[in-house]
Amino acid sequence: MDIIVGIDLGTTNSEVALVRDGQPHVFAEDGDPILPSFVGLTEDGRLLVGKAAKNQWVLAPERTIKSIKRKMGQDVKVKLGDQEYRPQEISAMILRALRDRAARELGQPVNKAVITVPAYFNDGQRQATREAGELAGLEVARILNEPTAASLTYDPSQREMRRMMVYDLGGGTFDVSIVQAQEGVVEVLASHGDTQLGGDDFDELFLNRVCDRFQEEHGVDLRANLVSRARTLRAVEEAKKLLSFHPFARIEEEFIAEKDGQPLHLNVEVSRGEFEELIHPLLDRTMDCVQRAMTDAKLLPPAIDKIVLVGGSTRTPLVSAMLEERLGRAPHQEVNPDLCVAMGAAVQAAIIGGADVGAVLVDVTPHSLGIKCLDDSMGFPFEFRFAPIVRRNTALPASRSEVFHTYRDRQKEVEIDVYQGESDDVRRNARVGKFMIQGLAPVDAGNPIVVQLDLNLDGMLKVSARERATGLQKQVVIENALAQFAQERVEARDRLDRLWVDQANPFGDENEDEGEEAEESDEVITGEEVPSLAPGPREGQREAVQARALLEKADRLIPRVQAEDKPEVDRLMEKVRTALTDRQWDKLTAASNELADVLFYLEDV
Repeated sequence: MDIIVGIDLGTTNSEVALVRDGQPHVFAEDGDPILPSFVGLTEDGRLLVGKAAKNQWVLAPERTIKSIKRKMGQDVKVKLGDQEYRPQEISAMILRALRDRAARELGQPVNKAVITVPAYFNDGQRQATREAGELAGLEVARILNEPTAASLTYDPSQREMRRMMVYDLGGGTFDVSIVQAQEGVVEVLASHGDTQLGGDDFDELFLNRVCDRFQEEHGVDLRANLVSRARTLRAVEEAKKLLSFHPFARIEEEFIAEKDGQPLHLNVEVSRGEFEELIHPLLDRTMDCVQRAMTDAKLLPPAIDKIVLVGGSTRTPLVSAMLEERLGRAPHQEVNPDLCVAMGAAVQAAIIGGADVGAVLVDVTPHSLGIKCLDDSMGFPFEFRFAPIVRRNTALPASRSEVFHTYRDRQKEVEIDVYQGESDDVRRNARVGKFMIQGLAPVDAGNPIVVQLDLNLDGMLKVSARERATGLQKQVVIENALAQFAQERVEARDRLDRLWVDQANPFGDENEDEGEEAEESDEVITGEEVPSLAPGPREGQREAVQARALLEKADRLIPRVQAEDKPEVDRLMEKVRTALTDRQWDKLTAASNELADVLFYLEDV
């Protein structure tokens, strides 16, 4: 039987994959499955494809081509060295490099492929992609929509009808598609995108921020020199990746520049909050596309069964947060977003070849892991707030950290109390373990403490807490953390009244039987040395908490709504979600009041 590989021909990165033993495998070279979509020529005329061409691009752009995918289907030519090429010829060079990578690992020729394209590609762009495959020596078995490929990695043989939103934010482009899948048939209901928006734009904003700070301090613009710019760009790219999992990242480059004969070094720390503030306007543009796709598909958020994240830039936590606020459900990112499309293309290739393929198997954490902290966003101190750090369905192994702050002046110690579960109230979750970190610096409230959770494939959890100012650190290792939760699952309270009871009485009902786990968590710590941690204050936090509670209440009351009134309730709920996502606090208050008025009457039905 002929080998048919799946290829994701991306704007910034490309990959090739094949189904083996029922599971898609992405071919790697030197341990890296990603091939940068760059093509170049050396000074002596040798062809470069991939990482070597990407490294050359900043220093020799006249001999390097990137983002050729944006020109596919156009009647143009691009110059490489002293020769001119059509876009499909450049793409063919990338495809041939991928074909040869697969052939080397398999030890035999590869002649057939399924190649993916964006859902918004027109017929001319699709034909150009097919021609590129043929020029690379491949028989193109199928041109496959990227969102369809992504959906296949999660369930290739879905029997019941499911609607899925595929949010694809790559290095160079963004698109969002709503697909409907049933019994292996996947239909794209709507698609929108922005071909000039991606992770490269995040990097450029980040680069400018770092360079501006360096220029203010030293009077030297790192962007003025190609080498210093290239080094800084690589450094901010790495910092961006770190900020996806940790609250702070340090950018360090020695001898980055020179002034008055003296070497200058780049050494700056950046926070996730600073980075997210930079990119928020760009992500707002993606949310506009999400809304247009929903409108074109004539669907409301409750009709979406699953949100799938594709593209490396979706690892930015703000992406998931904005989608969850807008659509009311957490996105899925269990399958590596960089490789998701290539793996789906491999699944489609296997199906064409007659193989029986199951859903991609990924080890994930079945429940969120986090710590107990104090929250006063509602106007009173609530000592049982659960702050998730590693969220449910995170692929394993996982390493995540968040920053918290001491609550009292001159606080000498804090208790790190670790829980598993999905409730905002730790008393409904299960305690995994706890420890104290003592000897903190005698400073004002707000002393930052970084809490990090490392969870491996065997369920071993390492919890560490570090005082940023002094480096004071303590950690504990918890064996079989995932199994503990299965054995100690706590009965949840009645979902109908849960959030509203909490808001009326944040310390719970002292006469209510909470079970053994809740009795441990119900202790209220008092006195001057309260070992409390609190998240940093955020504008609109109270409005956001109240709005989320209101939306949850609306979801519970929807079954009581008459058919003719349901569109109005859905409209008001969407109005609240939009204001919440856009952080327009005045509009959020007004929209919440409108929805609350309607729900008041529904409660009496």
